[in-house]
Amino acid sequence: MTTAFVHEAHPDDLADLANSALHLWDVPADAGACLINLSENATFLVEAGSGYRRILRVHRAGYNSPLAIESELAWMAALQTDAGIDTPSPVAGRNGALVQQNGTSRIAPRQMVMFEWLAGAEPDPDDDLVAPFYQLGQLAARSHLHSAGWTHPQPFERLVWNDDTIFGPAPIWGDWRDGPGVGPAEQAVLERAEKVLRQRLATYGRDRNRYGLIHADMRLANLLIEDGLTQLIDFDDCGSGWFMYDFAAAISFMEDHPQIPALRVAWLEGYQSFRSLTTADIAEMDSFILMRRMALLAWAGTHAHTKQASDVAPHFATGSAGLAEAYLTQMNAG
Repeated sequence: MTTAFVHEAHPDDLADLANSALHLWDVPADAGACLINLSENATFLVEAGSGYRRILRVHRAGYNSPLAIESELAWMAALQTDAGIDTPSPVAGRNGALVQQNGTSRIAPRQMVMFEWLAGAEPDPDDDLVAPFYQLGQLAARSHLHSAGWTHPQPFERLVWNDDTIFGPAPIWGDWRDGPGVGPAEQAVLERAEKVLRQRLATYGRDRNRYGLIHADMRLANLLIEDGLTQLIDFDDCGSGWFMYDFAAAISFMEDHPQIPALRVAWLEGYQSFRSLTTADIAEMDSFILMRRMALLAWAGTHAHTKQASDVAPHFATGSAGLAEAYLTQMNAG
């Protein structure tokens, strides 16, 4: 049985932690931090009466090391400088460091990063997302082009997103079999699908034209749309993986939405306006979609403390099994 990745702190204690850390940055004296999201990390909006706004990310203990956080920030900075991709800019603390640390009597010291505020609204699954997905495809391609040619600073440490780290003996988000609602019927079809997609991905391979540093979490919650422009935020899950996994992540929790066929076309058109794809790349998109869905099923089981996991729990296993059945039929492996 997989152990839940619960935050060991109550939201009120996390808020106390965040507010007691504000002195580490040069913020207005009246600034306060309000919790706006609790998932892998705790995200706070820092505001002051003067209209001052920043985002403070309090990292969950044990998910990303200080080196991994510094590596994430290094890639974000390189994307801005080298590829002209707007990413959230981190704010250095009073001591000049981008990664700060703070603890309280109730919470052991946590790593923290403050970011400049980016204006924009998170899109809704029922919005017309064709234009944003065209832009998202462009952003993905530009980031992959940069990834393929970028020399990482050393040392460098990031997560790895592939079938070994999702389905292997120590999966990052836990075992999908422990996901909410997974019974014998769901497990049987998902196990068949896992075997097929792992065989297909072994054949597809990890050539540098297919596999490299990716964002890995381009879902709607990590997009901001302002004046028709799609912006990408939250690189906390960035790491090594297949480039096409970025599309799978983009449709997280909405894999069976009626818009998906149109969004796939838009994303591919946007992507290929910057970077070409092979027939094999496109043929494996459904493998990555199912792999991501099964990773999310595991995530829902180990992150029951989050609203997202609670919202999807009643139906996610059944829906995942349905996607797996369709995948097996499509791959003539049913």
